[in-house]
This record gives sequence, C-alpha cells and structure tokens, in this order.
Amino acid sequence: MNSKSNFKYFQGSSLSDLFAEDITDASYAFILNYPATANWAAFPNTKKYFIQDGSSETTKTSFDKIGQKEPWKNLAVLGNAIPGIVISQPPKLLIDYWEEHFGFNHSNMELIDCSTYLDDLSQSDRFHQLITLFPFDHLKPEKHAVNPDTHYHLLNKATLAELGVPYPKYVTYHLQQVNLADIPLPEQFPYLIKTSHGLSGEGTYIINNTRELNYCLEELRKYIDIQLLDTIIVSEFIKNIVQNYCVQFYINKAREIKLIGTTSQLVTSEGNYLGGMINYREIDMNRFSKMIAAIGKYAHQHKYFGVIGFDVLEDKDGQMYVIDVNFRVNGSTPLCLQRHTLLALGKEVAKYSSSYRIFGSLESIFLTLKPELERKDLIILSALERKESGAIYTDIYGVITGETLAQMQHIEENLQSKGLQSLS
Repeated sequence: MNSKSNFKYFQGSSLSDLFAEDITDASYAFILNYPATANWAAFPNTKKYFIQDGSSETTKTSFDKIGQKEPWKNLAVLGNAIPGIVISQPPKLLIDYWEEHFGFNHSNMELIDCSTYLDDLSQSDRFHQLITLFPFDHLKPEKHAVNPDTHYHLLNKATLAELGVPYPKYVTYHLQQVNLADIPLPEQFPYLIKTSHGLSGEGTYIINNTRELNYCLEELRKYIDIQLLDTIIVSEFIKNIVQNYCVQFYINKAREIKLIGTTSQLVTSEGNYLGGMINYREIDMNRFSKMIAAIGKYAHQHKYFGVIGFDVLEDKDGQMYVIDVNFRVNGSTPLCLQRHTLLALGKEVAKYSSSYRIFGSLESIFLTLKPELERKDLIILSALERKESGAIYTDIYGVITGETLAQMQHIEENLQSKGLQSLS
C-alpha cells in the first residue's frame, strides 16, 4: 500500500483511464445502470441482493433516473477503453455535445434491450467481466468483475465498523432474528435509522421527533412486507456539523491508490443527495489519508478494485466521522474527473447538481446556452427532454464552473436568468 504521504492525484479525465490497467486480463464492460425493484424492471433485484429503492410502487425510483439520467451521466465521462452498457439510447444531440466537449467518440456504447440485457450479458462470450455499481440478482455471479456476495457485503452500511475508520456509534439489527417492534430505540432524539442498502438517500431516516419515527417505522414495515429488507442500523446523530465531505479514490488490483477528489456534499434536510461542490486547488486530501489507507486496505483484502467514495462529517471541534462508504462510482465522480480540464482553463471551483431543469427542447437549450457551454461555464453530463401538459422541458445533470466561488455564483445567476432552474 502507498504510504499516506504518497497518494497522488489521478492524471486522467475518464472512467476508462481509471480502470485501464485493471482490464487487460479479460474482456470487460461497465453496466451503467443500477438494478431496480419496481414493476417496470424486467430483472428486479428481489431475490438476494436487496436494494431499497422505494417502499411502494408510487415511491420507487423511476426508470428515467435509473435507466437514463444516471447512466448517461457516467457514459459522458466513460472514455473509450471500456464498453458502456446502456438500456436506453441517449439523444444524438447529447452524444454529439459529449464528443465535442469531452473528446471521447462513444463508439464503445453498447445499447442492449432492457427486457433482455441481463440474460444477454450472462450468456454472451463477448464480455467476460462486468463492472457494476451494485450486484445484480439476474447476472451470473462469475460475470461480475467483483464477486457479487463480496460487493453486497462492502455496500452494506452495517460494514462500516469493520473498516478501521472513526464512525458514529451504531447498532445493527437483523430482522430475521428480531421483530421491528422489539428493537430498543434511543430514548432521546435525534438519531438515525438506516436500511442496509438504500439507494441515493432512500432508506436513511433522521429521527427528530415521534412523528418522524412513526413515518420511518411505517416505511420499514412496507419494506418488510414486500420482503426487500433484512437489516437495519440505528445510529447516533453527529451534532454541530461544519462540513459534509465525499472523499473519492481509486484502488487497483495491485493495491495502489490514486486520488480522484473531495467534494463538499449538497444534501436536503432529510439527507437526500443533491450534488457536490469542489475547489480543485484548496482541498487538502492529506487530511483523509489515514481513512483512505484503512478503507483501501480493507477493499484490497476483499479483492475489490475500482472507485471508492466515503462520506465524512466534520464537527466544530474538528472531529471527523465516516458515515457511509460507497464501493462504486459515486454521484459526483464525473465532477471530480473534470479536475485537470478545468484547472487548465483557470477554473478552480465547480458545482455538480442532479436537479437542474430548463423549459424547452434539448435542441433549443443548446442554442440558448451555447456561450456558456463553449466556455465550459456549464458542462452537461446528462439531459432528458420531457413533455408534460403540452409543455416541453429538459432535466439536466450538470456542472457549473468558475475561477472563484464568487464568479461561479455569478455564472449560476446568469444561467438562472436564462431559465436554468434548480429543483432543489
């Protein structure tokens, strides 16, 4: 393992660059979407690798997020070395924009019918190993680039205590051994209750009062009724928080670590993820070196290779607590990958959000925002055109940039004057 003072920034700008040295032993591809449990999913993860993506059909994560917006965001920065599996084709206008602004040709995009894709990939001789964000019930175990049982264990929020990092006190309860009603809860608010494998903030409940506790318990009972939950965590609530970081690095098969970046996370009061802010020059990742080394050691012991992002809370006394570790590409990984491109343009500050919207077609917004796009004041990672009640609008996952924080905020205000809204 590299010594803690020896960690160096990754010098590339794509996911392909990150994985390049680890994909020479077989034919690899990257499944860019998460599994789902909704009725629309042809291959629901309801057998072994449970994912908490909504407690009822009305609250399940939608296809447009899992099958389009999220995977397209990573496809934008995938690069050319790894084929990217998508189950819904991005608009040609978006691909053309990516090719112009990221410099990748996207000829490695593999569109596979969403009704057959896991069967096709399980049976295909073309791809031997598939990099995933989460293990798939319906993909042959040997096709997963990381053993799926191991990956599921690593992604379990109850694994936190094994990683050798400072963390909030918590207790894990296995619902096969104890009834939900019999779990002893803290006498004082606030505290947290988490499901083991919640998706994008789903399954994390901040309990401030009896009303919020009752809502949480109702949600947990729904998950239990549909047999998608077997583990919950009851955690202390860290108070007097001054920073919420997401620290990201890559660990390769040879146990070497490359730094990707650290963002300040943007979250709702309920803890749902909105995006991240980054200052490419100011953040000192040496502050997190011991945590990176410990998590990297644990990952390597479990034969994991790939991107790791861990969330860190810092309180007013400077004490830091790791609250979650994601052994996968993270939401703000594409933001971190812009480091060298933006620094070369003198842009040191950037903000990623998954909640932008602008009225108009994709074609019209490329015209409206052309000056900002050409200057890379705005970088579009994902865009989905929608129509509702006769009105056309486009949802955007994007990055707003600036030389300084003040300039970035000015650019954001200018974009708002052109119609770019933040739904958060």
